[in-house]
Order: sequence, then C-alpha cells, then structure tokens
Amino acid sequence: MKKRSLAQITADKIKEDINNRKYCPGEKLPNENVLSDQYGISRSTLREAIRILVAEGMLEVQRGNGTFVLSQLNQVAETTFSTSPDIKVTLKDLYETRLIFEPEAAALACKRASNEEIKEILRLGNICQQEILKGPTSIARVASETAFHGAIIKACHNDFLVQFLPIVNETIEKTFDLKINLDVIAEDAYKDHIMIMNFLEKRDATALKSAVTIHLHHAAWTEQLFSNSD
Repeated sequence: MKKRSLAQITADKIKEDINNRKYCPGEKLPNENVLSDQYGISRSTLREAIRILVAEGMLEVQRGNGTFVLSQLNQVAETTFSTSPDIKVTLKDLYETRLIFEPEAAALACKRASNEEIKEILRLGNICQQEILKGPTSIARVASETAFHGAIIKACHNDFLVQFLPIVNETIEKTFDLKINLDVIAEDAYKDHIMIMNFLEKRDATALKSAVTIHLHHAAWTEQLFSNSD
C-alpha cells in the first residue's frame, strides 16, 4: 500500500475541519502562517495540501484575495472546458453564454433537486443577501454569489451543464473587477435573488427560468454590455 504524503494527510485534516464546519462554505481560510502553525507543517506542504483540495473542488484560490471554502453543492471535479488562447473572450461573451444555459439549468434544478439541496441553495442565497447588505463589493460577497449560483447549477444534475461552472465564476469575478455600477448591480441582485429563491422554493421551473434571465439581463445592462440591438 502506497504511503500517504504529509500534504495528503494535511489535506485530509483540512477536509475534515471543513466537513465539521470549522470552516464554513464561502468562508476565507486563515493565512498561510496561521494554518501552517495550526497543522504543524511547513508552508510548502500547506500549499501542496491546498492544491489537492482545489483539485477536489473543496477550495478555491482567488488570486490576491485568499483561499475560500466552496459549498458541497458547488464542488466540481476538474473540468474539460477550455478555450483556445487565440480566442479573446469578453465579459459580454460570458454573459451571453450564461443566458443560453443558466436559465435552463435553473429550471432543471427546480425539477430535479432534492429537498436537502433546495434547503442548501436557500441557505447560500440568504448568506449572499447578508453579504450584499454588509458590503456589496466585498470579497465575501463575491464568494457568496459564486457559491449561490454554482449550487443551483450543480443541482440540475446534468454533468455536462455543470462543466460550464467556470464560466459563471469568471463572469462574476470579471464583473467585480470592472468596478462599474456595482452598487446598482447589488441593489438589483438583492431583489432578483428574492425572486429566484421564492420560485425555487415553490418549484416553479417556468418562473425560475424567467427570474434567472431577468437577473442576468439586469447585470449585463447595468454593466453597459448590451445595446438595444442585442
């Protein structure tokens, strides 16, 4: 039997702490010095353990922001989705792609999600609402938005559609990087999330599909990405 490396052992310990809610979904992990002292390892070993958990979909590293815990419903294995380096993908491209698949994925989630999945999505949605009120442009708000939308898509139980999750994450991150009308986007998002959660809880797939479409259009229009001809 192959002996487990110290990095793998550490990854298992961190995973156990996540499962025991020491670190909750959407929460940022402590810095490297604190974690390496806590687990009694070097920083290089810690980095390797984090890489293992990122590959498993337990953690997400946001450059310049830190390492965040992903929701179990948002955990995705390595995806085969990739784009050619010669193709320049704009934020408008990303929103258009989301408008093609995300409302349909939400409608499927409405029909297929278990009661426990619905409860978890609503919990993540409420966390996102709280983060919007606390700081509409904060790092925590960005992470909570990603977790909420990712959970809905994962609950559609279509492995192919789940592979589009990186598009959702990149759209959200690029929207905040652009720093255009973020307060207005936050105000619209808060109202839209209420609609989305309400229709999801009622399992009204048709209404939920429309709510997600409206939500994406609100952000794209506010970012001035769409024109009357689109």
